[in-house]
Amino acid sequence: MRALAKAQLDEVDLEILAVLTRDAEVTNKALAHGLGLAESTCAHRVRALRERGIIRDTRIRVDGSALGLPLQAIIKVRLANHTGPKVTALFDALAAIPRVLQVFHVAGVDDFLVHVAVQDATALRDIVLEHITVHPVVRGTETQLVFELRDGAGLLAR
Repeated sequence: MRALAKAQLDEVDLEILAVLTRDAEVTNKALAHGLGLAESTCAHRVRALRERGIIRDTRIRVDGSALGLPLQAIIKVRLANHTGPKVTALFDALAAIPRVLQVFHVAGVDDFLVHVAVQDATALRDIVLEHITVHPVVRGTETQLVFELRDGAGLLAR
């Protein structure tokens, strides 16, 4: 389905997506004007991209420091066994932990990467001990502090 969706994206769709990934708050009027489209055409195309699942959501990112959560970390999680239902259950449980920003199910030595934002080292320890290592399927964890985070060029960088 994803390959089919890609095949159905024309140059105008890609231009719309490029603008929206740089500035999701751009008005339809400004987007249409910048791309040389009629406002109704632009609105229809954006709506179609949402309906097709190409645009999955629109979010704001909040500065964790402003909320008293200045410390970010990546918690690497290794599993003792990899049965499908247990992996899925753990994935769901990790994503539901308060202060978890993202969870990645990955290949390699580690099985999950859990990106968290917390107020201090004690809160970080508590996430590991009270929410992650309590699962019997978890064999071990390793925590890395995030010193700085920068966005990449993105999917539509040229």
